[in-house]
Amino acid sequence: MLRFEYPKNVQQFDMVGLPDMKHYIDCSVEEMLGIQKVANEIQENAEVLLVIGVGGSFLGARAVIDALTPYFRTISGVEVIYAGNNMSGAYLRQLLTYLDGKSVYVNVISKSGSTMEPALAFRVVKQYMENRYGTEAFERILVTTDPEKGILKNIANESGYRQFVIPTDVGGRYSVFTAAGLLPIAVAGIDIDAFLQGARQAEVDTSNENIGQNAAYQYAFARFELYSQGYSLELLASFEPRLKKLHEWWKQLFGESEGKEQKGLYPSTVTFSTDLHAIGQFIQDGSRILFETLLHFDEIEEDIEVPSSFDDLDGLNYLSGRSMNEINATSKDGVVLAHEEGGVPVMKICVPKLDAYHVGYLMFFFMKACVISASLLEVNPFDQPGVEAYKQKMLELLKEDVVKIHE
Repeated sequence: MLRFEYPKNVQQFDMVGLPDMKHYIDCSVEEMLGIQKVANEIQENAEVLLVIGVGGSFLGARAVIDALTPYFRTISGVEVIYAGNNMSGAYLRQLLTYLDGKSVYVNVISKSGSTMEPALAFRVVKQYMENRYGTEAFERILVTTDPEKGILKNIANESGYRQFVIPTDVGGRYSVFTAAGLLPIAVAGIDIDAFLQGARQAEVDTSNENIGQNAAYQYAFARFELYSQGYSLELLASFEPRLKKLHEWWKQLFGESEGKEQKGLYPSTVTFSTDLHAIGQFIQDGSRILFETLLHFDEIEEDIEVPSSFDDLDGLNYLSGRSMNEINATSKDGVVLAHEEGGVPVMKICVPKLDAYHVGYLMFFFMKACVISASLLEVNPFDQPGVEAYKQKMLELLKEDVVKIHE
């Protein structure tokens, strides 16, 4: 289903215990029907779905939506936009202005409800929705949170908002196959059944104890071996701009899962060919601190041919009749050859098609490989103590400011 290619000098390791990750994709038929029912309601009654969340609470959904919807939005369909992923007053003010005159639903997503960015955004947006819609706001605000506890859970209970669940034992960066990801993805018109089917097939394939047939283990072991050889940075690269948010999701997944105890690869991303004109020089000739993982889709549905020109003033008639995707694929091969010759190890992850099924497959593949990678580093892939440290310091400073104001 998915092909993985890695440098010949990378040695593979013995098998380690296979982590059971079925519960990450354990969405029941009843839950799926409930998600799709509400998604249909939003599609019938709204022009905009505002998703409030930060990190894994929104990145997974946005990655899928950006990867599988048109670059340029058409008139039909619900526009999915985002808040709570920054603390810019200008962004929030302009967002509310943009929403005026449009029919709006809100989906606030947080396991705890205590994370500052989405909590602040929700307080502002909640007031906006109540002022605009009155009692109808309670039908238009949807909460996705922990099933049992937390500030957002309490708010939802007190206000009577409809609720969707992120299982207690599923962290944000692993939550794209729960309601946190599935509801916004369904509202965007993407087939969540196919998306989950791809993930479930990936779970089967990445549980194979034969390492020669298990691409997730191959990827995890190869990146661990390169890390052991002194490479400190992994560069995820692709040649399709719509994958940029998928890169961001990958970056959080690996960075937050592995970066502990002064260990771990630094995850960075590039989108080619654009970034070849920005960071390509460093990749080719700079410090030999990085290796590259190239994400490739064999089939992209839409394409366009290069036309022929009578005068050929630009000298490109030799490419006339060839498709842009074909030229893009050839450029990938050239970039790989150049980087390898420059001393950059290059690995390839090749996926048959850019569609809901294969994106679901790919994202579960990355999740499984990430857990294996963290295990090889002997760190816990499911906590994030460094994130909690900055949150605590930020909270202390904000409370100090309040005290100073009232002195």
